[in-house]
Amino acid sequence: MSENAHKLVNAFSSAPLADHPSRWDALYAEAYHPWDRASPSLALSDLLSQRSDLIPSSASAFFTGSGSRRRPTALVPGCGLGHDVLLLAARGYDVWGVDGSGKALEGAKRREEELKKREASGELEEVFQVQGELGTERGDVHWVVADFFKDGWEKGLGAEGSGSFDLIFDYTFLCALPPSARPLWSLRTTALLAHLPTSRLICLEFPIGKPLDQSGPPWGLWPETYEALLSNPGEEIEYEDDGSGRPKEACAVRPKHEALHRLCLVKPARTHQAGTSEDGSVRDFISVWSR
Repeated sequence: MSENAHKLVNAFSSAPLADHPSRWDALYAEAYHPWDRASPSLALSDLLSQRSDLIPSSASAFFTGSGSRRRPTALVPGCGLGHDVLLLAARGYDVWGVDGSGKALEGAKRREEELKKREASGELEEVFQVQGELGTERGDVHWVVADFFKDGWEKGLGAEGSGSFDLIFDYTFLCALPPSARPLWSLRTTALLAHLPTSRLICLEFPIGKPLDQSGPPWGLWPETYEALLSNPGEEIEYEDDGSGRPKEACAVRPKHEALHRLCLVKPARTHQAGTSEDGSVRDFISVWSR
């Protein structure tokens, strides 16, 4: 196990879930964040650009109760330094980046200011450039220091202040949680997704195939893990006995009423280096879920 892995395992091995935000904050305070990718997700960017059949465009019709047009809303839990929050805002979403670490969001705000300066000087990276078919204006960015699992922080936020969101993006958040907290993740995530036919949960699934008996964070995941969690939000998973971390039953026989349904599961053409093998092949999956 690498030094970085040892440090993360030791930081969280004996900490109850309620203490995790302060542990992450302490690491960010040390400027210790080897999990940060330093750039937004190309897999997410490509999905938004190329799969309008799955992801309603931010230029699509999103209307208020009174019939006026509104921008779609997005949530990135465990957003860290905010790269994907800024990407979604560039694609026309009003975005809320939530993290339990105030230090992380201080860094996210600095990156937001850097992005504005690069835009003003004409040096903005292509991934952040607004593309007409995805919406002609940038969305608003909001940073929220909060424990994702505690009720209250979402009040007045999201779609028309409903406390729910049209799109949720999960990457390096579920995998940062101990397996015992996974049912809480599925219950909370499904509760925060707006009850609309156009609402979407997007998961960049990582790290695929890491045995569950190898301690995290990050904790190993499989596509079947997401399926088991999201078909029965809040329910415990029973895993295979071989240490692989695969669920014994990937999908509930009788999914709950709150269940999400997977629209697609694909290997992205591009992803972060952490999600690739030594030969350059992609290990990550990206999945899209709906009501």
